[in-house]
Amino acid sequence: MINTLIVILGAGLGGGARHGVNVAVARLLPGFGFPLATIVINVLGSFLMGVLAESFALRGAAGHPARLFLTTGVLGGFTTFSTFSLDAISLYERGHLAAAALYVTVSVAAGLLGLLAGIALMRTVLSGG
Repeated sequence: MINTLIVILGAGLGGGARHGVNVAVARLLPGFGFPLATIVINVLGSFLMGVLAESFALRGAAGHPARLFLTTGVLGGFTTFSTFSLDAISLYERGHLAAAALYVTVSVAAGLLGLLAGIALMRTVLSGG
């Protein structure tokens, strides 16, 4: 139960940080018309995930509550792309090149297809037919 609360608290902070980056980028580059904030969030989140994952691994703190709070919580609320990046690189570093390529390909393609399916479903439902 305590681990769930740790993650919830972290995710709330991460979500707030994501919103802050979205607002800051929109103010700095109004009318830019490109999802630059999402790129900034994904790259920054991936960088921070690398820093944290390696720090915890080198210190032998894999089960530490701070790891759960910062990686699953804060970075999970900030961007799940950081977890995707960590999973892909972990497969690659373990020598599972085909699995890493498959994971990246399937994740991106299935994510896009899932989004399109959700849009299609709601357009059908909300248009009454």
